[in-house]
Amino acid sequence: MEQYEPDRLSAAQVAAARRSLTNGRAALTRRSLLRASAGGALAVGGLGTLSACGIPAAGQSQGGVPAEDRSAKEKTVNFSNWTEYMDVDDSGKHHPTLEQFTKRTGIKVKYTEDINDNNEFFGKIKPQLAAGQDTGRDLIVLTDWLAARLIRLGWVQKLDASNLPHAYANLSAQFRNPDWDPGRAYSYVWQGISTVIAYNKKALDGVEVTSISDLLDNPRLKGRVGFLSEMRDSVGMTLLDMGKDPADFTADDYDAAIARLQKAVDKGQIRRFTGNDYTSDLTSGDFAACVAWAGDVVQLKADSPDIDFLIPDSGYMTSTDNLLVPNKARHKTNAERLIDFYYEPKPAAELAAYINYVCPVDGVKAELAKIDEDAANNPLIIPDKAMAAKSHAFRSLSSKEETEFEEKFAKLTGA
Repeated sequence: MEQYEPDRLSAAQVAAARRSLTNGRAALTRRSLLRASAGGALAVGGLGTLSACGIPAAGQSQGGVPAEDRSAKEKTVNFSNWTEYMDVDDSGKHHPTLEQFTKRTGIKVKYTEDINDNNEFFGKIKPQLAAGQDTGRDLIVLTDWLAARLIRLGWVQKLDASNLPHAYANLSAQFRNPDWDPGRAYSYVWQGISTVIAYNKKALDGVEVTSISDLLDNPRLKGRVGFLSEMRDSVGMTLLDMGKDPADFTADDYDAAIARLQKAVDKGQIRRFTGNDYTSDLTSGDFAACVAWAGDVVQLKADSPDIDFLIPDSGYMTSTDNLLVPNKARHKTNAERLIDFYYEPKPAAELAAYINYVCPVDGVKAELAKIDEDAANNPLIIPDKAMAAKSHAFRSLSSKEETEFEEKFAKLTGA
């Protein structure tokens, strides 16, 4: 069958388009919105509220309520995603990869950018899921901690591996076995999000930075260091620097990491904890170095030769946004076919060229190089084996841990 060839944008065009989008929205961007409410149990609609309403708490459901699949009769799929998380053409009106999928399969995609915040979206779909009703969505994208919650509650369907040959074969090894969904029975990665150290060469003025310890302890950086307001990233990077595994740590380990960060706050080493607004501090030189999200760093590097990044020897944090099929979805097979489509190297490359997050698809580099050679060689988009080996995920938290840990972090940051 003839394949649809979308218009290809140059790296400069992609960067310009993304900068235009970024400059046109408020300081609280998609990335910070995505992470801002990760407290879960601290927010309205958290697990405590669910239990009080008689809805089973996490871990008490077996998951995956069977639903009538109308995919064969209804050639459609309803896909809910975050804003600015899909490739678009120059007109801003078309999503080339989605149109390519429709042309190949005949399945029309109703694509909706209606996810702006994890907890907000959870509150929107919770009543239908709790009542065993169709949410009107066949495919949703949620951050790992909330994806884990829905799986524990039994509110998403187990995926049919026979419909996912490319996904099964091409999912990068570093994303295959999260503790909340071993073997990816219920989810597949949409994009990965890496947490690294970013720095401004001019602002460093010769100061060497190689680790989180340098950020926390070097007096020449006092008042010019930033950490993220997302607990899992800032504490996770600190745990790694202390020789602890974020995937397997104790409450005492957590308290020690908080104490280490608190010491840096008390002595004025850390200027502030931020969401995406660290980007302006970094480019202006108010931050000489900071903990940062790789997707931002890719764009900052494209705009300024003074901005660069490093991966500490101790490693870096990785989180994921994940594709899931809610219970009672009417078009499960169609949703699975769309998931699998994005694990083919060519569509995955087209998406990666536009988004610039970590592509979870093995074998995509050659295809991406045809579109944007710089992106293909960027380890923040296509991690090499050495970088992938240094990635670490923050372990799943119980409802009690989530509440206690977030409260301690909020006290540290003054939130």
